[in-house]
Amino acid sequence: RERIKERARLRLKEFDVGDKFSRLPLPKASVLLPLLVREGKLHLLLTVRSMQLRRSPGEVCFPGGKSEAIDKDEIATALREAKEEVGLQPEKVEVICRLVPGIDKMNHLVTPVVGFIEDTFQAIPNPDEVSDVFVVPLEYFVKPLNYKTLPYKTSSGYLSWIHCFTYDDHEHKMSFKIWGLTAHFAVFLALVIFGKRPTFEVDYDLDNLISSSENNFMNLYASLYERKKSNL
Repeated sequence: RERIKERARLRLKEFDVGDKFSRLPLPKASVLLPLLVREGKLHLLLTVRSMQLRRSPGEVCFPGGKSEAIDKDEIATALREAKEEVGLQPEKVEVICRLVPGIDKMNHLVTPVVGFIEDTFQAIPNPDEVSDVFVVPLEYFVKPLNYKTLPYKTSSGYLSWIHCFTYDDHEHKMSFKIWGLTAHFAVFLALVIFGKRPTFEVDYDLDNLISSSENNFMNLYASLYERKKSNL
């Protein structure tokens, strides 16, 4: 277990962006990508949004949400939200890094914070926000059994494709659809840690993953910025 974690830690630290993108003038949000080792393999913990939420009810996501004035940085936001949503105590998370951010439908700058949690963690979902919690082997995001791409137009009119995974969870006897920004972060995390080519197309130069992921993000940000300017 320690060897698996140590290998992942070393890879992730190479990709740590720190606060490099924190000063971009967009409203901030963060998500926690909780990694755990189960049966000798890395797994990722995900949640299902409560059906009573106004935005994206019933969708799969990572614990997270908007930054609040009390949050010192993106890491603090991710940890606070994970505690509120699934009862994960901040001191039980070994934070490793922040990865290249994404931009959500509401034009928030969303920073993925990666951390290890114990495999014994028992989630206590806050029913107002979370209806379910489940784990997926991280490898599923480079070698899926059920995968397709969906065409997607960003709010800035930028046409792209998004990953869509269907994961059959035997423990819950349910299928979960993982797509959008959540899938985007999960795929990138798997590419970083495993360093191998996925069984599907990705829009990264896999030989230069660090620079190509940052360039992709800056292009997305620039297209948003251009649209804002043209709307003025």
